[in-house]
Amino acid sequence: QVQLVESGGGLVQAGGSLRLSCAASVRTFSLLTMGWFRQAPGKEREFVAAISRDPEITNYAGSVKGRFTITRDNVKSMVYLQMDNLKSEDTAVYSCALSADPYYTGSASFGAWGQGTQVTVSS
Repeated sequence: QVQLVESGGGLVQAGGSLRLSCAASVRTFSLLTMGWFRQAPGKEREFVAAISRDPEITNYAGSVKGRFTITRDNVKSMVYLQMDNLKSEDTAVYSCALSADPYYTGSASFGAWGQGTQVTVSS
């Protein structure tokens, strides 16, 4: 059974940084595309970033490009989201998810969501 557990959220001032982690319990982790999504109160869930299996091609939403960095560790079955220069509009619950596609093909390809971790950015 696939399980995704996020951690690393918290309260940070605007301009600060946070690093989110997602631990995946899935045998084929290295073959999967992993993604981060977020959902702010009253809004729909939106795509943040994705990283494919080798050669680890990354994709980012325009709103976070240049500020967020997604990485993965296939030995530990972990995916990370380094968030720098945070803004108040980044406040949301962040969740990781996996896709069986070898590279990012769109949000609809993702399933097996984690419970999420709250990120709050104060201005």
